[in-house]
Amino acid sequence: MPKISVIIPTYNRLETLRHVLPSLLEQDVPPDSYEVLVCDSNSQDGTADFLARVLAETDTVRYLSGAYSGRAMARNAGISAARGDIVLFNDADIIASPDLLRRHLDRHDSRRGIAVVGWEVQVRDYDDYLYKRDHPSERGALHPAARKRLSWLYFLTGNASASRDDLLRAGGFDESFTGYGHEDLELGFRLCKLGIEIVYEPLAVNYHWQDLSQEDQREKMRLAGRSAVRFYRKHPELSVALNLGMTPLWRGLHSVLTGLPPVLGYLDAKAAKSGLARRVIEQYYYVGGIKEAMASGGTAHR
Repeated sequence: MPKISVIIPTYNRLETLRHVLPSLLEQDVPPDSYEVLVCDSNSQDGTADFLARVLAETDTVRYLSGAYSGRAMARNAGISAARGDIVLFNDADIIASPDLLRRHLDRHDSRRGIAVVGWEVQVRDYDDYLYKRDHPSERGALHPAARKRLSWLYFLTGNASASRDDLLRAGGFDESFTGYGHEDLELGFRLCKLGIEIVYEPLAVNYHWQDLSQEDQREKMRLAGRSAVRFYRKHPELSVALNLGMTPLWRGLHSVLTGLPPVLGYLDAKAAKSGLARRVIEQYYYVGGIKEAMASGGTAHR
């Protein structure tokens, strides 16, 4: 039986998946010590044909295709089918380092009752991945090197692992989160409630291949705001509201910016080159999503 099961939810991500799977098949642990479960929401881009060729060459990969309503449902299908004691979540656009699985396994072998979050390096394209892979100093930083423990706010399932038993005990992902965002944080919140400690492992590195346009990023932030309301209505605690930006202060600032079109337009124009302006604009759309969901009952859908 494998020690660790890697779960990859996917939908029409063949362009990146064709690079992600080889990286997971070239790990520095024995091939029989792990499995890779690709949970495909009936992609229409040739994913099935690609995986048929992969399956003909290796027993490590398993293909779970279904009419999944979103990433939460796809990941739950993977958890149910997993044979490993440890489950690692990786996405279809995140390329693994050769020692990714070993780093996660080492942390779980050192102690029980933990979830492990690794370092997800952001890259624009495949060439940027190659450059940052070969130049570690150019990767930036996700958390301070001294940070050992993380809150549920950082349980990001592009590079996170937990025991299968703990995931089942927590109830898996909430499949009502069918829009973008927060289904992983909400599971992290429930894991913490069970006494599971989330630890940071900066040596467990993978590379998130993503180059969104400003418009796409803003839409993701709006949808994440809607999902935040679903999260809060499920767990109506002050800490949740504060951590997810659901406060009168943020809603008030959103209203102020809405009432000042010249200022909003200035920040919008600066966002392409100014990190500060970009963060303000993204937060504006995020809070806008919160307001929309609060007005419509808190759904995570569009």
